[in-house]
Amino acid sequence: MNTEIQGKSYPQTAPYAVGREKVREFARAVFSTNPLSDNVEAARAAGHADLVAPPTFPVVIQELTLQQLLADPSAGIDFTRVVHGNQQFTYTRSVIAGDELRATLTVTSVKTLGAHSMVTSETQIVDADDLHVVTAISTLVVRGDE
Repeated sequence: MNTEIQGKSYPQTAPYAVGREKVREFARAVFSTNPLSDNVEAARAAGHADLVAPPTFPVVIQELTLQQLLADPSAGIDFTRVVHGNQQFTYTRSVIAGDELRATLTVTSVKTLGAHSMVTSETQIVDADDLHVVTAISTLVVRGDE
């Protein structure tokens, strides 16, 4: 694991179109029963333009940026030794069906603990107008030799 990747940013991802069926599929996968994620009329009655994605939905977009990090040979991360350690989201607004979201990952911290490493990254997710929607912070634990 290369600790010198701290501070490195990766190119912004291509737009991800948030579709109604993706919102519904994700809601079912996380056992959400919130009608705002399944019923367009309920979402509109609550003041939203369309279906509202569950709060953890941005992990779908963040995953596109984590692929960049994990595929970066200069990072030296062996994916077979990765365990997800922590996940946080900070919202400016909800993710809504019809959004086109792009994301940029920056490695904010790399810590070595014995043979193991902890890589924390921050993914800024913006809409088609470049306005902030959500920040996803993730910590990956890279297990060292045992």
